[in-house]
Amino acid sequence: MTPLNQAKARDDFSEDARRDLARVISALFDRWQLDTELQMHLLGMSPKSRKQLPKYRSGELALPGNRDTLDRSGYLLGIHKGLRLLFPEDEELRFTWVHRRNQALEGATPLEVMVRDGLLGIARIARLIDFQRGR
Repeated sequence: MTPLNQAKARDDFSEDARRDLARVISALFDRWQLDTELQMHLLGMSPKSRKQLPKYRSGELALPGNRDTLDRSGYLLGIHKGLRLLFPEDEELRFTWVHRRNQALEGATPLEVMVRDGLLGIARIARLIDFQRGR
């Protein structure tokens, strides 16, 4: 992607949209019961930025408009959507799935894969859920 296209992609997400995204992602992290360090890691942000989390949660601060953070957020929301479709009747499983060991991940949890492999791990988990939905 050229620098011009990257700038345009970032412009597609207004500050208001990124504020809404921050609130939704924060709510998802709460449901997944993730600590501050894990939240920051999944968003690709420095642990030094942890003081921003309450501002994201309240909508006072928009998520950064960089491609990495937006891609991570998109995949995380895709994971949530896929889990809602896979487990429509089981809310507990939907929100604890990321903490459960998985044979398809050689006994690792989805959260371990996402933390260990960053954006690629998050994308891998999103693809795994899409594959499981397609069976």
